[in-house]
Amino acid sequence: MSKLKIAVSLAIMLSAFNSYAAVTNSSMTCEKNALQDAKKLLSFYRDNDDRITIDEKVTPLHKMKNPQNPSQIFDVLETWGSIYKGKYRMRLIYSPELDCTLMGEEILEYADL
Repeated sequence: MSKLKIAVSLAIMLSAFNSYAAVTNSSMTCEKNALQDAKKLLSFYRDNDDRITIDEKVTPLHKMKNPQNPSQIFDVLETWGSIYKGKYRMRLIYSPELDCTLMGEEILEYADL
């Protein structure tokens, strides 16, 4: 019985690794758009504070399926911004097939409450 448990455990672990390997990162096609849109998002979120800065580093995250049409794939790009001592993570979701059309935004303030 223990050999069966080991075999099942190994099969589950291998399938998890295989599905992880199939995930692909987003392309950097919309990098310039991400920097511009991050500035707009943080400005909107914080009432156009003139101390806003956006980090020039853009990180491609895992692609995501369009919830309305799973055959369409979106790119997800992450960048960081700050205002004075506040730090913000922004994730921007684009459709690269439609000239980097912005499809969604996420902003999270990093804070220890």
